[in-house]
Amino acid sequence: MELKTLIMDWLSKKKPQTAAEETEAQPQAVQSQPVQAPPAALHTLALPTDHALLQLWRNYCEKGAGCPQPELCLEGPEWTGAPLPEPEAGRELSRLQTAVNTSANTRLKSLRPPKAAGKTDKPEEELPPDLDAQAAVFVSGDGLTAWLLVYPPSGQGRELNREMLTSALEGKRVTFGVDQALLDRLPQDPLRYFHLFPAARGEASVPGTDGAIEDLFSRDQERKLIVDEHNRVDYMNLDFVHNAAQGDAICKIIQPTQGQPGRTVQDQPIPARDGAPAVVPKGRNTEVSEDGSALVASIAGHVEFDGRTFQIKPLLEISGNVDYSTGNLNFLGDICIHGDVCSGFSVRAMGSVTIDGVVEACKIEAGGDLVVGKGIQGDNQAIIRSGRNVFAKYVENSCIYVKETLQTDCLINCEVYSGGGVVVRSGRMTIMGGRIRAAREVSAGVIGSRSECYTGVVLGGQPCREYDYDMLNREIATLEIELEAAKHEPESPDKHNRMGKMRMQLTINRKKLEELDREEKKAARMTAASGHRMVCDTVYAGTVLTINEVAYRFEQTIFPCTATLVNGEICLT
Repeated sequence: MELKTLIMDWLSKKKPQTAAEETEAQPQAVQSQPVQAPPAALHTLALPTDHALLQLWRNYCEKGAGCPQPELCLEGPEWTGAPLPEPEAGRELSRLQTAVNTSANTRLKSLRPPKAAGKTDKPEEELPPDLDAQAAVFVSGDGLTAWLLVYPPSGQGRELNREMLTSALEGKRVTFGVDQALLDRLPQDPLRYFHLFPAARGEASVPGTDGAIEDLFSRDQERKLIVDEHNRVDYMNLDFVHNAAQGDAICKIIQPTQGQPGRTVQDQPIPARDGAPAVVPKGRNTEVSEDGSALVASIAGHVEFDGRTFQIKPLLEISGNVDYSTGNLNFLGDICIHGDVCSGFSVRAMGSVTIDGVVEACKIEAGGDLVVGKGIQGDNQAIIRSGRNVFAKYVENSCIYVKETLQTDCLINCEVYSGGGVVVRSGRMTIMGGRIRAAREVSAGVIGSRSECYTGVVLGGQPCREYDYDMLNREIATLEIELEAAKHEPESPDKHNRMGKMRMQLTINRKKLEELDREEKKAARMTAASGHRMVCDTVYAGTVLTINEVAYRFEQTIFPCTATLVNGEICLT
């Protein structure tokens, strides 16, 4: 009966949980434990088993003194901060090995002095010499760290004390950044022997930060039109003109800072590099402020970045129309017209021209971009020239010369000469009538009309150059005739003044012709290397396409259509 009771008591006891069951029983406790990052690698000097340091350690242990195994770690127990970087740690370990070899071999020889002549004592009867504990100091190559390695005493030698440590550091001229707390504690530390301790840390130099430029105006000169969800472009708010008043800051100049010199553990200064000043993008009509903190506009005008510097182009603002109240405009900077340009007047600018209203039968010449908010109604008399791009709501019955790209909603009965491309991809997206000549590409929604009116598209060459070339040749011929006629006039101060001006203008025009010839050769190489194409959603019959003098007439409506020149023939896809 007693045995049965014992068995029942044993069976009723709770079984111990396995590790998996314990984990399932406390899932939240396990999940709440933070994941610890692996410790950073430390750099320890590995020694062969027959090294002098290990022999000293074994000799010390054989005398009955307990001492942990030697460990020569650069990032010792007193180290603060991150471990040394790999290249620096590798160099320091190599230097440390050389120094430890020297100090350990010297210490080992001092424990085994040579036998006197005729002495025949047995080794076991020899007594170790009386040597005090010895502290060896190692200084890093950059002078920012000093380590201590202490050898134990021998025989009746004295144990380690603070005076020994201080004397050893002073012997290596280590006086800056010494860890005084370590010197006080180390004589009682059980790991004081055969271990490496960082005893002093210097101050590394901090290089100064370089100066910088913080732009307040965009450097991007790319002209992109924003098309809304209804495929419309607001040509009156293209924000191409960035105005600045006199004294306005164009960019901030962040000054460089001076470097902070450091100090080695041997109390030697470590020079620091000062920050380099920023290259100020100072251009025409700009100046650096008195305190040097900003680049400011020296005049009021339009801010533009030319690839290297900011410059201020003078801005002429016309609050109303260009008519008899203003007369013709001829300005060296940019022009902003808030009204219309009426028939019979002309506007010339070295910079960009922005017109909020309508351009009628007049002449417009812009060295930069031309922006027309409400379109151009030329009445077959308007002549428009632009040194860069033309952006207009629509263009009707006008002659357009544009060096780069023409972008509009509608082209009707126009003569267009474009050194880049013609883009009609917003609004009505229609090219109807006239002749369009472009160096690279014509892209539109509709080309031609249902009535099959003539619409010509010519791709290739340099459309603007031919006009400029002919105009310069005519001017040169006229000047030569006038100059020859002036030679036969009676001598007078006015004669010599006029002839001097004609010779100057003749020289300028001939230089322009030479420049056009160079551009023609460059364009010929580009034309040979690049293709031309016409892209549209619908092309009507009556449209004539010419690519590099190869012509093709559309006899029926095609949509969509992409036309290119392949092997000397126009290919439609």
